[in-house]
Amino acid sequence: MKYILLICMLLFPVLGNGQNYKPLDVNDPVDFKGDRIIYQGKEIFLNEKALYVDGQLSEEEARRYPFVYNTVNEAMEHLQSGTEKEPMTVYIAPYVYWVDNPDDPKVRKPLPGQRAPFALVVHCPWLKLYGLTQNPENVVLAVNRGQSQGAYGNFTLMDYYGDGLSLYNMTFGNYCNIDLQYPLRPAFNRVRRMDAITQAQLIFARGDKNQAHNVHFLSRLNLNPIFGAKRTLFNRCYFEMTDDSLCKSGVYLNCTLTFYGSKPFGSTQPIGGAVFLNCDFYVKTTSRQYLVKSGGPLTLIDTRYHCEHPIYIGWNQDPTVERRFYQSNVTLNGKPILVETKMPEVTVDITNKPLLDAYKIVCNRDTIYNTYNLLSGNDGWDPMGIRENVVKAENTLGRRLREIPVHLGFKTTVDTIEAGQAGRTIAAVARRHSDFDACIPNLKWEYDHSLLSLEGDNSQKILRSVNTADSTRTAVIRLTSDLGLEAAKIVVAKPSFQDAPAFISAPVISLGKNGLLTLNYSLDLQGKPDQSDVKWYRCTSVKGDNPILVKVSRWNIPETAYQLTLNDVGYYIKAEISPKHIRSDYGTKTQVMLERIVTNKLVNTKYSYYTDFVNFPCEQQTKIMPGFWTVDGYKPLDTAYYYDWKADTIKNWFYGEGINAARGYHGFLQATKGARLMFTPIDRKFSDMSVDLVVAPSKSAAQGFGSATGQYLDICLKFDTRTLTGYALRVIRTTKYHNAVDFYLVKYTNGKTERISDEITGICYLPACTLHVETKGKMLTAKVSTNAQMRETSDPALHKSVALSAIMDEVTSFGGIAIQHTGSGRGNSTLLHSLKIDWK
Repeated sequence: MKYILLICMLLFPVLGNGQNYKPLDVNDPVDFKGDRIIYQGKEIFLNEKALYVDGQLSEEEARRYPFVYNTVNEAMEHLQSGTEKEPMTVYIAPYVYWVDNPDDPKVRKPLPGQRAPFALVVHCPWLKLYGLTQNPENVVLAVNRGQSQGAYGNFTLMDYYGDGLSLYNMTFGNYCNIDLQYPLRPAFNRVRRMDAITQAQLIFARGDKNQAHNVHFLSRLNLNPIFGAKRTLFNRCYFEMTDDSLCKSGVYLNCTLTFYGSKPFGSTQPIGGAVFLNCDFYVKTTSRQYLVKSGGPLTLIDTRYHCEHPIYIGWNQDPTVERRFYQSNVTLNGKPILVETKMPEVTVDITNKPLLDAYKIVCNRDTIYNTYNLLSGNDGWDPMGIRENVVKAENTLGRRLREIPVHLGFKTTVDTIEAGQAGRTIAAVARRHSDFDACIPNLKWEYDHSLLSLEGDNSQKILRSVNTADSTRTAVIRLTSDLGLEAAKIVVAKPSFQDAPAFISAPVISLGKNGLLTLNYSLDLQGKPDQSDVKWYRCTSVKGDNPILVKVSRWNIPETAYQLTLNDVGYYIKAEISPKHIRSDYGTKTQVMLERIVTNKLVNTKYSYYTDFVNFPCEQQTKIMPGFWTVDGYKPLDTAYYYDWKADTIKNWFYGEGINAARGYHGFLQATKGARLMFTPIDRKFSDMSVDLVVAPSKSAAQGFGSATGQYLDICLKFDTRTLTGYALRVIRTTKYHNAVDFYLVKYTNGKTERISDEITGICYLPACTLHVETKGKMLTAKVSTNAQMRETSDPALHKSVALSAIMDEVTSFGGIAIQHTGSGRGNSTLLHSLKIDWK
């Protein structure tokens, strides 16, 4: 035993003096001494508030010393809460630190209460992670999982709780869809998990006063670098990403960003947004480069775009007159540009305007990027340490350079106002970055005086409509300030409304040739357009019992005609009219019946169906009845693995214009996940049938759906809507590609599905896409095509059109159809533009 102790005593000084330790980066060495480290001539003693992580140390060596670890994960288990003056600091030596085992085959799932699966969950306010290197590529914190690629959910490297997260000299990388290159030790290189880009995230931070200096953030979709904090500074950082990626309230100073997607921001903070100061953007997209998917604002100061091909530079793909974005000295390949030339009024060039001081100060030929004004808030936070320089510049220039507002907007609940009504208050609001109080500058109010009147002082007005025309009009209120801030708001100005028009002749339903019903009525419109709302119902009695809505009016056009079909046989038809003209609200509903039951003699015996959805009811209709559409939501059995979601029981569909790639198309859109339509034909035996569905997917990259999490569209035919048995064409996003979908045929048996054909990967799921499915005997076929311009590709697995076939194992007499969507709807929806069904 004495000999063992003697050996230990002799060995300890050897290791402690660092004689056996060799730094990984010999050109920028870290000298490890056991109880301390020496780096860049500075001696750092280790303690409970100063930990050291070095992946080169063996577990035995790391255990030998207090406050020393060879993995980041273990160090994170020994954190103590820091303070702003004395943060908890973890010093990290060069190495690749996998904070989640990339070779573990187990799929990562969110823990109870989590919104995503995380590699690290850290509760430690005022935490500093400090890479002991000048090259951030030498200290790497790595994961390589993403949505449906090693994880169930958007896998995220770290979830941080607390104020004051500080990061220095390191790389945070999610290598799910990018290769890890580590020049210091090429043996650490690792090929990405998959080629198809998916949501693979880095850091959520829920506090305030976070910062990163000389840090690289690498991933693709949903990068999320320090995402979610109130105030965040990025200084000398580098970012690689596609869409929905950047911190919406960040101040980016001296940063470099590479855009592999057209919209790096999903959205920005409404007050102040994100700010770029002296940054470089390297554009890798093809024809258009935006910054934000929806909303704003954003500010670009001394920002340089670089692109090797012609490119359109915009703020977002659908700018509106209510948005304002700010820029100064923005260039593309060295030439000055104005961002968003297709709607230039949303861009405010603040060069030579007082507002520029909020971002940039030029004093005695020196440039100070005014991060103090942007980040100081009410507590004087000064992460760049420039306050003293700002105060000196104030004294030299003779003007205030602090507490300058960067946001001008409106405070009001008024979006619509009617002539003759009492005035409503509308006030101007000025805010500093990250939503701190600010003084309101001198303002100029501009508006259409023929539609609105505004009376009041500089910052608050009483708003009234003075519209005397018959039609409702929209007006824009514009604010400009002597500072350079601008704002705009759309107000709907109604004329004074009148009572709903009275009936001159009461409504009646007439039966014409070929079973065409017409609702006849006359209103006292006084020369104004009729905008009455007409609805049609099938009822079980002449009294109107058990009505089910089957046709509606839209676009303020009364739907006065109703074509009887075989689906109406055995029912009574009711029309309901709510009278209205262009200057009235809707009047009292009046109902009228066709006082005879619909028989076969009244209708065409050919059984077919067509709709462009203009008059298709979107109200929830959960009954499954012959001749009726079921409009509801449903969670299919084969989505059980993905998320514990439930179909909405209130509203699953709505009619409107598509968004994103589907803009300009009108039709039926999914409001929620699991939206479903089913048609149950009248009771008869059917042989062959066909379905033609024209759709306009919202996604512009032909990926169709938000993610590869069981999100698909099924077009079912030869379908029993009661037992969910039949066949379908499936359109599904998979993990194979981020810019294509798979098509294949499936069989339904009591709600369970099985694939019965090969899958074909297509890039044709773009507006307008035609999906044709039909049966002939036992043969089931499908064809998919689009009139959209598709990208060129050399990948033989990617098809511009699709043709599928399969043998059905039985021919049934079912004739139902279903359209089942399991995507997340809204921005990930597929607009149904038209539908045609033929039975034989």
